[in-house]
Amino acid sequence: MLRNLLNAAVAGLAAVAMPPVAAQAAAESSVAKPVPATYREIITLAERVADNQLAMLAANEVHPRNAQDSVDPKGWVQGTYFFALTHLAARSGQPRYRDFLMARGASNNWQLGRRLYHADDHLVGQSYLWAARNGAGAAAYAPMRQSLDLIVANPPGAGLAFVERPAGAGDPLCFDRWCWCDALFMSPAGFYGMTAATGDPRYAAYATREFWAATDFLFDPVEKLYFRDSRFFDRRGPNGEKIFWSRGNGWVFAGLANILQILPANDPERPRFEAQFRTMAARLITLQRPDGYWNPSLLGDPAKALPESSGTAFYVYGLAWGIRAGLLDAKVYTPNVRLGWQALVRAVHPNGKLGWVQPISDRPELNSYEDTQIYGVGGFLLAAGAVADLAPEAPR
Repeated sequence: MLRNLLNAAVAGLAAVAMPPVAAQAAAESSVAKPVPATYREIITLAERVADNQLAMLAANEVHPRNAQDSVDPKGWVQGTYFFALTHLAARSGQPRYRDFLMARGASNNWQLGRRLYHADDHLVGQSYLWAARNGAGAAAYAPMRQSLDLIVANPPGAGLAFVERPAGAGDPLCFDRWCWCDALFMSPAGFYGMTAATGDPRYAAYATREFWAATDFLFDPVEKLYFRDSRFFDRRGPNGEKIFWSRGNGWVFAGLANILQILPANDPERPRFEAQFRTMAARLITLQRPDGYWNPSLLGDPAKALPESSGTAFYVYGLAWGIRAGLLDAKVYTPNVRLGWQALVRAVHPNGKLGWVQPISDRPELNSYEDTQIYGVGGFLLAAGAVADLAPEAPR
């Protein structure tokens, strides 16, 4: 069933031959592209990008870099795309996105990943919670609830220091907790979503405790950015700058936006989350480049840094959502959203492939206009939906 839905979703899509990487990168950098500005134009582009990714999934194609990490239908790489597809499904008139999400969840038996405590294996559950609200019912989150029940009943006791283990010995012990900043996108919103779905406050209480423990450990109060993990506290870039990974901070900023979309207005923790969101937003706009992108290493030299679309997409998403939610001043932040959206549009190939996505990593890496990843597409869809919501004619 799932394969049929995938094939149906991409029927009629034609592949577009692309020139060599260097020529394509030069073309991307120098040729202005029409920038979708109306609600319908933006969603249409998002559909084209989403459909390109659906076509790859239907054909069992994986991205050449990090291919082994991209094939797990319960893992974070695909899970980011599934979560973002819930945002597109809510805005698009095309039923194929909802159908795909329902079929994917059913084929996963609505299960999380295999590692009980690992945040990366929780992300897919956020798409299950959406499915439950959109026709699948409580059965869609029942297995997830069983897993979260085990976690809150048996909270991990590991420290947050990132201590690497010998090859083949498994993940660092701190991975049982949210000791790396990516985790703040992968897991907390699922816990808050479970409290919203069931009325049981234990899940939100656990997420609140662990989120602020991670923040107290990883957040640099001077730079107002998150270290990826404790290994980076003392590392420095080529000019002596601290290393703050763009996509890592993008995970956190988008994760804050996701949490705030779930927390009730009268939740006692909400002011603290709103303050952290505003603090990051104010810092991030000072680091945006004139071309609209953010550096892969946020404090690195912009003159020497390549474009990078995944971190940029998460920042555009968070900023645009914050404006719409009334948390950010539209006069201050709209120019940054507009500039970032223009950069993201330039990263889209004619066939809907999203380029300039840094490969799977835990730090800034080199990438090219040809590089794409499923999670990068997820970031783009989130950004597109939030930017579309700012259009005057957007549904309210």
